[in-house]
This record gives sequence, structure tokens and C-alpha cells, in this order.
Amino acid sequence: MRLIALILALLTWSYFLSPALAAEPKRVMLLHSFGTNFKPWSEYGKEIRSELERQSPWPLDITEQSLIAARFNDENPEAPFAEYLRALFAKHPLDLIVSIGAPAAAFVQRHRQYVFPNAPMVFTAVEQRRVRYTELTSNDAVVAVKHDLPAVIENILRVLPGTKNVVVVNGTSPLEKYWLEEMKREFAPFDGRVAFTWTSDLSFDDILKNAAALPPQTAIFWELMILDAAGVVHQGDKALTKLHTVANAPIFSFDDSFFGKELVGGPMHSVLETSQKTAEVALRILGGEKAGDIKTVTIGFAAPKFDWREMQRWGISENSLPQGSEIHFRDPTVWEQYRRQILGICAAFVLQAFLIFWLIYEHWRRQAAEVAARNTMSELAQMNRVAGAGELSASIAHEVNQPLAAIAVQSAAALNWLKAQAPNVHEAQAALTVIASESLRAGDIVRNLRALFTKDTQPSTTLDINQVIASVLELMRIELQKRDIKVMTELGYGLPLLMGFEVQLQQVIFNLVLNAKEAVQHASLPRELSIKSELNEGGEVQVSIKDSGRGIAPADLESVFKPLFTTKPHGMGMGLSICRSIIERHGGRIWVTVGQEPGTTFYFALPAA
Repeated sequence: MRLIALILALLTWSYFLSPALAAEPKRVMLLHSFGTNFKPWSEYGKEIRSELERQSPWPLDITEQSLIAARFNDENPEAPFAEYLRALFAKHPLDLIVSIGAPAAAFVQRHRQYVFPNAPMVFTAVEQRRVRYTELTSNDAVVAVKHDLPAVIENILRVLPGTKNVVVVNGTSPLEKYWLEEMKREFAPFDGRVAFTWTSDLSFDDILKNAAALPPQTAIFWELMILDAAGVVHQGDKALTKLHTVANAPIFSFDDSFFGKELVGGPMHSVLETSQKTAEVALRILGGEKAGDIKTVTIGFAAPKFDWREMQRWGISENSLPQGSEIHFRDPTVWEQYRRQILGICAAFVLQAFLIFWLIYEHWRRQAAEVAARNTMSELAQMNRVAGAGELSASIAHEVNQPLAAIAVQSAAALNWLKAQAPNVHEAQAALTVIASESLRAGDIVRNLRALFTKDTQPSTTLDINQVIASVLELMRIELQKRDIKVMTELGYGLPLLMGFEVQLQQVIFNLVLNAKEAVQHASLPRELSIKSELNEGGEVQVSIKDSGRGIAPADLESVFKPLFTTKPHGMGMGLSICRSIIERHGGRIWVTVGQEPGTTFYFALPAA
């Protein structure tokens, strides 16, 4: 039992201990050269930490320390600081040290055997000339950068070709003194093209005074300002902000940690690129790779980038920028801001224009079709009337012959009265009066016939429907009498006048009477046709034409007014369709009914004028 209890205790202990061991964080120290707020190194520190925390598959315990002594020329404070670090991490050894900047790298290499004998290290954000490669160990990896200082001056002369003088802002710390000599050496080839003014022997207050009164065609190169000639330490980018506030010349630099407000721009080191590369190397070391086996390519300047606001301030044209330059902080154009909305609006306009065009086109087609239909209907109506002329040939001949016969008789009588030995002038005058009257009657008959059987081009007028009915019945009287068809009329008294085309309404009544005649002419007696006009309950003038024929089959009632529908052996099927078209054009309606009694009744109703 005691053995079993011991085994269970061991298992329980291992169960709770394993996650704790698995969760043990990796300890990383970021060693700053000057402090956590000194640009450009502080920006590298922030980005490296951010990248490590973002990419690391393990929990990290990241601490940050600063080599304060690097601000001054005295190295004596380094020993106490080294002792402090040794004591701080004696019981909790570091898994990795990342030194940021040349002073931190030099400090680590001077004190590595005493403070960090076995800890792997990554030297980063350090210019390749500042790395002591001969003193590197197998535990050291380097992510170095390369300052191409002549490229900065070339950029100034390219974007501001009239530049005659460059003011180099630099302090007096050991690091700044080193770069002062390097700049003087590397800028020597520009002698004769541009003059250089050095500020390392001035206090920062004097630098500000001079910057406010610089001569034209001057540019400022911001290298560093850690310690000025008066011994004042300048932290972060506050000094650059003050300089930008008073300077009457554009400011350039070599590192984009200063970019975003004060600098014009150009080729510079990318904080993000160097930090990402450093984090990549650091994670490889934390993952078990030997630091000394990791070799990296020295990082040069990134693609040039410029601040649009400073370009506008100093009149720098976009055309003068190096190829591949990026422009930042430019207010986006309306197109860039609202491209999708503009495209949507344009698409809507195009679609709307297309729809409008299509609607106009369809409207035009419909109008053209309506005109064509009206023309066709007019032609068909004319054909219908001409066809009716054949049906009424006997009636037409009779109507015309009557006045002609009277004229002939009266002419002969007038001649006889005038040939007598004693001419009877009175009787001759009476005969001539009859001749004149019959001539007018013949003219009216011909005119009415021409109006009925020619195209209806006369304007609409007010008319009496009873007169229209009477004119059609008079025209068809002989034909109806010949077929032994009894015509009964019941024409309403005092009916209101109509506004319309007389010839067209004559044609409607003519077609309906003609259809009624054909329906009863072969029927057994009685052969009757009834025409009635009245004012209906809706205030319309209503006409009905009823025959005593065999009637229309109920199944055909809905089709009788359709074009080409006919029950006649030789019919065209257009008469009733034409009638409906004419009545509807006059704002009326037409219909047909079949009652209990034999025969069919057609109705049409028209609005009063």
C-alpha cells in the first residue's frame, strides 16, 4: 500500500510539474546604447520586442536595460553597471541578449567573459564599421547595417539641385565624434559642389539660432544629437522637433525612425526591416541554432520615401524624386478616396443612360408601330369602304341616276317651252329651277360618296349621330329594298352632339348595317333590321343595330372583333376590327350580344362632345 501511494504521489507531482516546466519562459534582455527613449535605437527596441512577442512560439520574459554611460566620454561607470547585470542574472541566466546600437555592442564585447560568458547574443542596429568582428565568439550573431552617407547628399542635390550649403547637425558624444570624422572623409568628394557646415562645436541653442537664419539654397542633414558642445544631453526626438520648428531649410537624415513629421525624406534605413531580421535571428537562436552559425547580409538603405507635406513646403517636385520612391502623408485624391463610390455612380449613370436610351428607343418603336398600325388600319378601312362600294353599286347607280334623269327630263321640257312659237318663259324658268336643284342634289350625292369611299383626312367636327345614321340608310336604301329587308328606326330626340370624324362613324354604321343585311338576306321571313339611338345611363350616346338573322355562336362572341376572324366564306375578317378601332379612337366602346330571340345586336357608345 505504501508503494502504491508513493507511485500515485509521483504521478500526481509529475502531472502538475510538467505544465509548469513546459510553460517556463525564455529570458531575453534588450540592451540599449543610450536609453529607452533615444532615437533611433529606441525605435529598433520597440519593433524588435513587438516582433519577438508576435512570432515567438514560446512564452518570453523580456527585460530592457540601458547603457547610460554611452552618453558621456567617461568609461569608468561601465564596471559598476557590468557588476549590476552580473548580479541581476546570476541565478536566472539569460537565454539571449540583444544589444541595440554600437555602444551596447562594444560594452557586451568588453565585458562578455565576466558578465555573459555563455549567453548567446545578437548585435543589431549597429553599423558594420563599428562591429569588432575579430572579437566575436561562437555565441555571437550580427545583424549589421551599412550607412551610405554619400547617398544622402546625392539625394539632397537631386531633389534640391540648387543646394549650395549643407548644415550637418551632430553632437560630441564618443559615437558622434566617430561619425563626424567618417562624414568628413566620405563627404570630401563633394567639395566644389557643396559646402558643409559642422555644428559639433556649438550648443544646441546656438544651433537653433543659426538654423533660423540660414541663407537660401541650404539644406540640413540631421545625423545625431545626443550630447551638445555645452554638455547638455538631448533625449528622443525633442531636439529634432525644436529644430524643425525654427529652421528655414529642409531637413534630411539617414534613418526612418525620424521620419514622419520633420524630415523631407530620401534613402534611409528601415527600422521595420532591420527589426524583423533581428527577431528572425533571435528566434532561430532560441530554437536551438548556434548563434555563430547564423550569417546575415549587411542591410543597406531601403527604398527612398518622402513626406508629401515637406515636399509641398519646400517646393520639391515629384518628378525630381529617385525612381521607386514612396510618397507618404499625401492627402488622397478624390479618386483614391472614393474610387468605389465613383465607379458605382458612373456605372449607375451608364446603366441609367442605357435604360433611358432603351426606353426612348422602345417609345420610338411603339410610336412607329402605332403609326404603322393606324396607317394599316386606315388602308384596311379604305379597302373595306371600297369593297362596300361593290356591294352598294345598285344603290349608288340609283342615287346618281335619279337627279340625272330629272335633269334630262327638265332640260327637254325647257327646250320645248323655249322652241314654241310663243316661248313660255315662265315654264322654262320653272324647269331650269328644277334642273339647278337636281344638279345640287347630284353634287351632294357624289360628294358624300367620295367622302365615304376615299381616305378620311378631314378634321374632327361636331356631328349629330342621327344624321349620320340617316345618311348611311339613304345610301343603302335600294340594296335593302332589293333584299326585302324591313328597316325600323327608333332615333332618340334631342341627343347631344358628338365630336368625331363623320366619315369614320359612317363607316362603322355602314359595316354594321352591311353585316346585318348579310345575316338576314338568306333567312326566312321576317327579314328585319332595327336601328336605335338613345342616351344611356352613363350619359353616352348609344347606338344599337339588331338583325333577325341566325345569330353568332356563343363561343365566337369574344373573337368577332379580333383581326382576321370571320364566319363568312369569303370574308377578310377586318370589318368589325376596324369598327372597334374607330370607336375606341373616339373614346367609346363597342360590344355584341345574343339574346333569346333569333338574331344579333351590336352596340356602340360614344361620349358627348
